[in-house]
Amino acid sequence: MVEHTAQEAGAGMAADIAEQAAGYERLLSEGLAPIAAVARQVAELSPRFVLFTARGTSDHAALFAAYLTEIRLGIPAGLASPSSITVYGARPDLRDALVVGVSQSGGSPDLTEVVRVARDAGAHTLAVTNNGSSPLADVAQLHIDVLAGKERAVAATKTYTAELLALLLLVEGMRTGSGQLDAADRAELDRLPELTRTLIDDPTPTQLAARYRFADRLVTTGRGYAYPTARETALKLMETSYLSALAFSGADLLHGPLAMADPDVPVLAMVGDGPGGKSMSEVLGRLAERRADVLVVGSGGGAELPAHAVRIGTPAIDERFSPLLDIVPMQRLALALALARGEDPDAPRGLKKVTETL
Repeated sequence: MVEHTAQEAGAGMAADIAEQAAGYERLLSEGLAPIAAVARQVAELSPRFVLFTARGTSDHAALFAAYLTEIRLGIPAGLASPSSITVYGARPDLRDALVVGVSQSGGSPDLTEVVRVARDAGAHTLAVTNNGSSPLADVAQLHIDVLAGKERAVAATKTYTAELLALLLLVEGMRTGSGQLDAADRAELDRLPELTRTLIDDPTPTQLAARYRFADRLVTTGRGYAYPTARETALKLMETSYLSALAFSGADLLHGPLAMADPDVPVLAMVGDGPGGKSMSEVLGRLAERRADVLVVGSGGGAELPAHAVRIGTPAIDERFSPLLDIVPMQRLALALALARGEDPDAPRGLKKVTETL
């Protein structure tokens, strides 16, 4: 990898991205027992549904957890609309629900208020943050620390992947009831740090930055577990390169937005193994018909790829775990593209690390 000095644009984001393998190792060692304890407590509560509340990047981690909750636990799950509580004063009946606030800083007043109201309304509450002394962690009954350490850049990278893994460990621990992982899952997750390092060293994302340097807009897409990756990729490109990036599920893309696809609008498609990857076959076929500029990200084993598509390959792994790998080359593409366009992704204009929405 290229060494960065503190003065170089993007040095902070590059360092944050590079630390993700170590972050996975930390969560799988230091974080495993505390998360298992929380998962066991939540399993004993038997919530009838799970409501996640988050903003920005953390919202995409929460969406991933919602998919896991419904698919792996069979419990209805969704994303809360904080404004219904903080702006309109709604007080929904949340008895026997689990409300999970996901926030890197734990400092957003609206998320803290949602969790406080939920607790008063009879919900079980849990905060997932990178700051155990934050207001969100204080107001929730339970807390999970994602142990990511201080993030240098404004654009979140290592805190996002830490949230993904922490939420995955929570849900899988709830599924077993004991908080412990299945042996097969633990063995697969133990491969994450090594696989992540191979992706961090892969030059392909940096090489592809020139391809999109002069793009005005692009589309990201994926289905199932890959859809949160598509949304997070779009956000990273918007906040670091100021691109107009639109994220759609593969199914939604076919319901109208496909009309915008043409050779001048690049499409970044997240395609892995499993049902989600297979369901992208029709999407990729329709994009090929429109001669769209397609970049396929992922193992790609689930769908037939267009002959002209460019590809960033990632290791084949259980579909549940793919989002923890597939986002890494997209973070690196966002970093390289911002630098190629003369921007500093460490300090995007108009943004700060903690966004305090009310």
